[in-house]
Amino acid sequence: MKAMTKCLRLASLFVLFLGTQACTTIPGTNKHAFLVTSPEEEAKMGNSAYREILNKEKESTNLRDKKILLRVGNRIAQVAEARHQLGFKWEFKLIESKQPNAFCLPGGKVAVYTEILKIMQNEAALAMVLGHEVAHATLRHGGQRIAQNMAVSGLVGGAALAGGFIKDRQVRQVAISALGAGATIGLILPFSRSNESEADAFGLEYAAEAGYDPREALNFWKRMSESGGNKPPEFLSTHPADASRIQNLEALLKEVEPLYLNSPKYGLGEKL
Repeated sequence: MKAMTKCLRLASLFVLFLGTQACTTIPGTNKHAFLVTSPEEEAKMGNSAYREILNKEKESTNLRDKKILLRVGNRIAQVAEARHQLGFKWEFKLIESKQPNAFCLPGGKVAVYTEILKIMQNEAALAMVLGHEVAHATLRHGGQRIAQNMAVSGLVGGAALAGGFIKDRQVRQVAISALGAGATIGLILPFSRSNESEADAFGLEYAAEAGYDPREALNFWKRMSESGGNKPPEFLSTHPADASRIQNLEALLKEVEPLYLNSPKYGLGEKL
């Protein structure tokens, strides 16, 4: 009975939450989402999470790979900024790790792990992954996850966040936890599969518009799906099924081809 009462209470809070929060239009899209944080607040929390993670991990000393990451990252960021007018302070870090992974936190804080470069093999594949991760930030998927976590945690009442950074300690902890702050490498919390599919689509567009051959996305995801043997790599474990993802991306190629044809051509870029 207590458990049922608690569930009903949380359900009621969630309904109240949806009814009291403003419906926000996501920049550069026609999509609406319920959010309890501003882009500035999300960026501050993203930066906080980023610094915490970087303090625990070792940054790569490979100057060539870091240079390529910065070059490709800046090209993707320029496309995203031109589309969405975000004003993010972009950062791109290469982290030493045996785990194939990457992430982008709100505010444009990006990290790529060295192991995934082996699967990428070239700049174009790197652009596809960066496009996907950057899309999570531009589409405010982190903010959507914060709102969901607050509602489920019953902290809706503390989520009146207008004007300034979150000051309520408990509310702020739930918000930062939603971004994966305090997580060790490779444990950034997963987005929903719908968010992942949306990031795939926008990321492919970003990469094509930045001048990278979008067809390499199919090759990369095939290599990624094969790299884990019987067990999928953690990077794929919470994402759409490999076959579905590749099928969806293949269907999108015709739509993004004009973006690539009208862009500066880098093709596959340098080998990694």
